[in-house]
Amino acid sequence: MNDNLKQQLIAWRRDFHRHPEQGFLEMRTASRIAAELHQLGYALRLGREVMREDAIMGKPDAATTAAHAEWALANGAQPEFFAHFKDGFTAVVAELDTGKSGPTTAFRVDMDALPILESSEAAHRPQQLGFRSIKEGSMHACAHDGHSAMGLALAHLIMQNKDRLCGKLRLIFQPAEEGVRGAKSMVEAGVVDDADYFIAVHLGTGVAHRHFVAASSGFLATSKLDVQFKGVAAHAGAAPQEGKNALLAAATAALNLHAISRHSAGASRINVGELHAGNGRNIIANHASLKIETRGADAEVNDYVEAQARRIIAAAADMYALEYDIRLVGSSIHCQPSPALAKRLAALATQSPHFSHVIEEESSSLGSEDAAYFVQRVQDRGGEASYCIVGTELAAGHHHERFDIHEDSLIAGVDILFRAACDINALKYSTLTSK
Repeated sequence: MNDNLKQQLIAWRRDFHRHPEQGFLEMRTASRIAAELHQLGYALRLGREVMREDAIMGKPDAATTAAHAEWALANGAQPEFFAHFKDGFTAVVAELDTGKSGPTTAFRVDMDALPILESSEAAHRPQQLGFRSIKEGSMHACAHDGHSAMGLALAHLIMQNKDRLCGKLRLIFQPAEEGVRGAKSMVEAGVVDDADYFIAVHLGTGVAHRHFVAASSGFLATSKLDVQFKGVAAHAGAAPQEGKNALLAAATAALNLHAISRHSAGASRINVGELHAGNGRNIIANHASLKIETRGADAEVNDYVEAQARRIIAAAADMYALEYDIRLVGSSIHCQPSPALAKRLAALATQSPHFSHVIEEESSSLGSEDAAYFVQRVQDRGGEASYCIVGTELAAGHHHERFDIHEDSLIAGVDILFRAACDINALKYSTLTSK
């Protein structure tokens, strides 16, 4: 990769970091990515073309989406592509068909930010260098800004070498990875149904700078649930007997959810992340909401925890004679990487000057990732898939207000992805150039 592309790679990352957009609101991000890919000559499929609407989970409401659309247009969204994304269908798929027989290789990166207020401390590097988030309450605190930038740099290198490649190379820019909401709709739309190989990438996640993990296999199946309790308000002093207390139902549920027995078949998790209730100290609360998540080592374990959670919520509502509603707003599955592809990626990484240590497979992570839907679909259809991690030095942990990456890791990430593209699509890396 030459110096100009390296500088552009960092500039893209900082631009995305400065303009963070949460899941299904990545309108500015997607439109700018689409414009760049179009200029390079990729065939594009955008928005609804690559998202099955009935498989979308946790999409913001129409008012939130419309308000953000105005912000995106005012802050640099590309008008010629904006119409594809303005309603919150923000996926981008770009493809190069070389016209020569060969495999179809898909690379996936994610685009969304988190609902975090970024640090404004003087020591925070984005603050120092002028690329701190300008959208208060939203922040790239999980490196998805870097992932999107890496996807664009990879697109440049692939297109520069298109005459020496064979088969098809597909770049997937996915919305709403946070909350595991975005991948399933793309999978159900058939985005990887013909893929022979699939590679997803992430920066950091506890992997040291200049280290590379060819296959991460520790992801848990998960369900994200939004719960509403609907009670009856009453005067807390004059007529408490006339009320039905939604706050107490929510509190009862929260305590008992954390008491769910663990499953002997593997790791299991439950967490109540938010509880909101009531309108005032002298009013019996007529509404309450919980945001919870379940996780399990596989679908069986997660299904067990989720079923127990639903039973407890129903029982808490019945205890206080309330109505309740549970909405699934995100989910993912457990997956295992393909051993042959992991070995291949590890071998390529040992040839790269950007890595000092290479791990073929690591299963230490107990988070969740909706790339698992892509992995499983490709494997179910006879292909190979892996989720790799490029290590980086972090200023603070993922999902932290002072999160920041070492930007050299962007270059390392593009290098290994380009090596993979060249190796899989028939030609050796050493025969190619990065103009």
